[in-house]
Amino acid sequence: MKNTQLALIILLIAIITACNGKVKKIGTPKKPNILFIMSDDHTSQAIGAYGSRLAKLNPTPNIDRIANEGMLFENAFCTNAICTPSRATIITGQYSQANGVLDLDGHLPASKQYLPQEMQKIGYETAVIGKWHLKDQPNAFDYYKVFYNQGEYFNPVMYEKGSTDSVYNYKVHRAKGTFAGKRYEGHSSDIVTDASLNWLQNKRDKSKPFMLLHHFKAPHDMFEFAPRYSNYLEDVEIPEPASLYDNQNNGSVATRGYNNSLIDTIGSSVGHRNVIRNMGMHMDIDQSLPENEYKKLAYQEYLKRYLRCVKGVDDNVKRIFDYLEKEGLMDNTIIVYTGDQGFMLGEHDYIDKRWMYEEAMRMPFMVRYPKKIEAGSRTNAIVNNADYAPTILELAGAETPEYMQGHSFAHILETGEEPDGWQQATYYRYWMHMAHRHNNPAHFGIRTKDYKLIMFYGANYDSRFANWQAEGKKKRPVPAIKTPVAWEFYDLKSDPNEMDNRYNNPEYGPIIKELKQQLTAKRKELNEEDNNYPQLKEIIDAHWNDM
Repeated sequence: MKNTQLALIILLIAIITACNGKVKKIGTPKKPNILFIMSDDHTSQAIGAYGSRLAKLNPTPNIDRIANEGMLFENAFCTNAICTPSRATIITGQYSQANGVLDLDGHLPASKQYLPQEMQKIGYETAVIGKWHLKDQPNAFDYYKVFYNQGEYFNPVMYEKGSTDSVYNYKVHRAKGTFAGKRYEGHSSDIVTDASLNWLQNKRDKSKPFMLLHHFKAPHDMFEFAPRYSNYLEDVEIPEPASLYDNQNNGSVATRGYNNSLIDTIGSSVGHRNVIRNMGMHMDIDQSLPENEYKKLAYQEYLKRYLRCVKGVDDNVKRIFDYLEKEGLMDNTIIVYTGDQGFMLGEHDYIDKRWMYEEAMRMPFMVRYPKKIEAGSRTNAIVNNADYAPTILELAGAETPEYMQGHSFAHILETGEEPDGWQQATYYRYWMHMAHRHNNPAHFGIRTKDYKLIMFYGANYDSRFANWQAEGKKKRPVPAIKTPVAWEFYDLKSDPNEMDNRYNNPEYGPIIKELKQQLTAKRKELNEEDNNYPQLKEIIDAHWNDM
């Protein structure tokens, strides 16, 4: 009987094969697409899902969807809060001394554009669209359409891989001639999204999974928003941080100077404090107003312009989501949203980024992938932007190459738990001492879940860096000054807003000693010991045990 049944089964299979021509094979699981959305200077305070003082304004309903349907990282940090080095770290999975991009003059040749190279090895088609800001063309990508340098907010020029379009006397180059690229009419947030949607719909190889890096220029200064947002928040009072008016015991002689002698110079401000660069100057606020009135008006205008740019980003994120849903791609696409660093929105009376303080160092980071990530989950695991490339690679099915210094946190995304031995601290380094009229002193440090230790070493690594001061209608270079060396220590458990530098509090002596040991080990591990910069090494060694 059994033989008869077996014969019938074989006969049935043969008949099906004859009718269909062949037996259908079971396919391998489809690799997920990767959509990595990054805005410029979009800080976590300006994202509703982070629950900051601005959350009640509901600034980012579409971006919040990624967190609501995926995982939000509470402790994602950059390793250097400035555009070019942060972007290089994301692409290479390496810290600045390893990848060679220390500052805004750094460049990343195609040979070091590691993330697209590794993704191509496992069958992905790769593209980057929008802000690139790494000098060399992104030739390691299969496709690119990017701005020169920062790009313009309105009617930007973009150059595209394989295109023969050209423009004349392009102002970014401050030179006459012909340059590759084409000018597009409209606001940059809309234009970048148009370009990404065009690539997704018309240009990519749809037989392959894709990795698209979609990079907005907004909300980078000077916060030029699309005209349709001119009335957004017009009659709203934007909540202010308490430290805008009273910075208490934040900082040190490194950020204020001895007897506050540099308080009008270090760290660009919202109000009158910084006489070289403050937001009231940019917002055309009457300079003769009393300080608190001037500061309040400058802050309100600053935040409204900033949030109008954010609104444009959020609306364009929805356009991409609409396309993915229409094409049935939404749930097989790993969607990441981040900024290239944080940004100071008046905290401590600071604007811009660069600082190791929380608002500049923290990156917004959230990931949606319903096949593996629980909706509405959050984690306080410490990750940084050197970890992004390894994580993307593992989620796509590849291993982290040995040359990458970051570590994949795919396990955290998939389980919500930190794996055994996961990093409990992150390292930070800002190199550009007193540069670009923001005048931030060079510094480095370590941050754990509970504490932060910063060393301001007060000197330039490279004599090329100089400030620029007005001299009539021209600008002249002025070598960056040395500033006082100092340590700062913050107990983030009791002082999350970093209002009290407790470095000289003897109660914290044992903790600070332990943090210095961790910092020493971390600098050695990451090749951050300044062996190529003996002038810095001498200062750091001389002041390591200062109290």
